[in-house]
Amino acid sequence: MWIADGWKDYEVIDCSEGEKLERWGKYILVRPDPQVIWSTPKTEAGWRKMNGHYHRSAKGGGEWEFFSLPEQWSISYKELTFQLKPFSFKHTGIFPEQAANWDWFGEKIKQAGRPIKVLNLFAYTGGATLAAAKAGASVTHVDASKGMVGWAKENARSSNLESAPIRWIVDDCVKFVEREIRRGSRYDAIIMDPPSYGRGPKGEIWKIEDSIHPFVSLCAQLLSPEPLFFLINSYTTGLAPSVLSYMISIEVGKKFGGTVDAQEVGLPVTNTGLLLPCGASGRWSSES
Repeated sequence: MWIADGWKDYEVIDCSEGEKLERWGKYILVRPDPQVIWSTPKTEAGWRKMNGHYHRSAKGGGEWEFFSLPEQWSISYKELTFQLKPFSFKHTGIFPEQAANWDWFGEKIKQAGRPIKVLNLFAYTGGATLAAAKAGASVTHVDASKGMVGWAKENARSSNLESAPIRWIVDDCVKFVEREIRRGSRYDAIIMDPPSYGRGPKGEIWKIEDSIHPFVSLCAQLLSPEPLFFLINSYTTGLAPSVLSYMISIEVGKKFGGTVDAQEVGLPVTNTGLLLPCGASGRWSSES
């Protein structure tokens, strides 16, 4: 498991009975987590004195209950600063476990010794975009949601990266990639964070089990002659790390060599010393 253990402004304090107790800066949130199937005593004070609690509904979805929580606040990871806003379906605007990947590809970009062009697909609020830009890459950030791209720009300003070479694109990721192939565009690195299920701006349906392999095959056509890395993140429990590894090996490793690895991504739990799994990542690197 790749562990995101470099945070100071965030921690998973405890988890029990389908929920996790988290600290986001100075605020305590309780959110559901399907991986937490165990029941342990909730002795931490935060379980009784949280600032926000997302209650999952038996019918699907759910709603927030707030106790003295601002509409927006910020936390930092190393040199990056993110604006947080609790919104629909339990999210806050950042997936902290992804810091394990930010550190990994940030070092690759810094050590490349050449200009690196990164394509970030399903780019959400820009965590990976900003980590890549901070490391010195030029980044094309693509997301189908205008609101998410706006939020990512806000995070860029907070991180003093408003002047960084970032191209902000609101578009369906599949259609954007198809157009980039026709235009002859090339990228040295590709990051993708596909949803389990989603719709594009014009109602295009994305279902990860059906769509991911054809999409990876498409994206491989955008790689430059000497690519640096390829990263896929998955929050879908049905896609095991070995599946990600095999798919990347077929579409990228076979053509470019290098190495492929895939692991669960996780966060340390302060109260128990356990590691909470938060999905999986598949990585291809040009280094053999």
